[in-house]
Amino acid sequence: MNKSESITKLTLALSKFQGEVKNPPNSANNPFFKSKYAPLDVVINTAKDVLAKYGISYIQMPGGDGEHVTCVTILMCEGEFIESDVLVLKADKITAQGAGGAITYARRYQLTAMLGLAGEEDTDGNAPVSRNDKPKQYIAPNKPIQPKENPNSILNDKQIQRLYSIAHAAGIDHATVLTHILAKFKIKSTTELTKENYDVMCKGYENMKKESDK
Repeated sequence: MNKSESITKLTLALSKFQGEVKNPPNSANNPFFKSKYAPLDVVINTAKDVLAKYGISYIQMPGGDGEHVTCVTILMCEGEFIESDVLVLKADKITAQGAGGAITYARRYQLTAMLGLAGEEDTDGNAPVSRNDKPKQYIAPNKPIQPKENPNSILNDKQIQRLYSIAHAAGIDHATVLTHILAKFKIKSTTELTKENYDVMCKGYENMKKESDK
């Protein structure tokens, strides 16, 4: 962490800010963990008036190389500053939308951390695998499976949670699970999986876990 030679004024102002500001409301839904979080605009709108009251400003500087995005946040007050380390994230997709989503994610996490705010519910250790992890190839079982339309094959919540748990054990995050599902079965959600294809996905991630354990 970089900082000015003195941060006395900044830390005093930050202490006053933290004594007055409230955590932003968790107004957005995380469909993967069925939890709520505070979007970036809500975090900013919650903090900006109290920051201004105590003379604290901040700058967030995104960057990247096309595949990875970076973010640095600087808090400032009366000529003093504290600069965060560089946060590096890998975008889910190498597109403008993928980079934008990762930048927003990085800005929200860095800003809440540096201001001492809580911007989401605690998922109790069920957070997805880091975006910096190397993507892993899905290892499908030998049996080819064709997508089926079967209205009686709707998965329940426990089955969907089991699928994600098996994927996480193999080092696969939620976004990648959805990518695999879309590519293999041409559907957009785990809720559209038939039970037969659900078994295929579970078996494939179990195969990946076995391979990684070797």
